[in-house]
Amino acid sequence: MEPLPISPWTVFLYALLTAVATGLGALPFLFTQNVLRRHLGLAHAAAAGLMLSASFGLIYEGVHYSLTRTLLGILLGLLFIQLSHRYLQGREVSFGSMNGLDARKALMIVGIMTLHSFAEGVGVGVAFGGGEALGVFITLAIAIHNIPEGLAISLVLIPRGVSVLGAALWSVFSSLLQPLMAVPAFLFVEVFKPALPVGLGFAAGAMIWMAVAEILPDALKEAEAEGVATVLTLAAALMVAFQILLGG
Repeated sequence: MEPLPISPWTVFLYALLTAVATGLGALPFLFTQNVLRRHLGLAHAAAAGLMLSASFGLIYEGVHYSLTRTLLGILLGLLFIQLSHRYLQGREVSFGSMNGLDARKALMIVGIMTLHSFAEGVGVGVAFGGGEALGVFITLAIAIHNIPEGLAISLVLIPRGVSVLGAALWSVFSSLLQPLMAVPAFLFVEVFKPALPVGLGFAAGAMIWMAVAEILPDALKEAEAEGVATVLTLAAALMVAFQILLGG
């Protein structure tokens, strides 16, 4: 008996689940918002480690499609994030009730995660083009690794006065491109496939820069270097182990 064809609506709903999962990163702050500076620094270190590991996972995935296009994407992501940083540095920006440096950091992290979700949405759509089982597997993998991305966003927003619900909603907002891009990528797999490694590399390049230039320095301001290095290493190792176990 032939399996029923996958509908675009099904692809949209699965991709929407990956976006909702990003909001789960704010959950730890439901239990305590009065985090000690040292603990906040270590949480930043964990977020940086998870982001770095996830970025290299994106590069590894992109290389399977095309090494050249993945490297091109990394360079474009790096160029984009540097230009964005310089543009924002010289301007007065606001983000909710935040202004100045706090607003720039919030805008950068939400902006980068939003761009990152573009590639992930295309990934979900292309995966469903290869069959429902592959699509569900890729959706699960992206949904789980979206949670630390939501944590990274929450770590920037909540200590600067955004509510837990607000941080969760901003986290979900940063991933809304996933369901929006998954459907056209599913319907036009052959058109979107060549662009996927560029998108994966772009997201990885921007995330690596953000983790090292913004999140890691924040961690080192609030906690000792030895603790930051230890937590970052463990977080990165755990994320690699998770990606390998999920892939195996």
